[in-house]
Amino acid sequence: MTWPDGRTSSARPGQDWLQAARQATVVIPTGCLGGSCGACEIEVNGRMVRACIATVPSSASGRLTVSLASDPFW
Repeated sequence: MTWPDGRTSSARPGQDWLQAARQATVVIPTGCLGGSCGACEIEVNGRMVRACIATVPSSASGRLTVSLASDPFW
């Protein structure tokens, strides 16, 4: 997968997003850690997910591109 800073790493499908980010030394902001606040929203291949409650999906192409969402309230 490719992270917002251009670094690449690999993760297993089904792995927690926060764990995958930590292993890649990428910081994903968090808030409630329960999925309700939205602080950890990331965009994965154009789809928004909340990293604290989502897992790394499988990808037919083997490529995932991650962007951090920006929330004006955080």
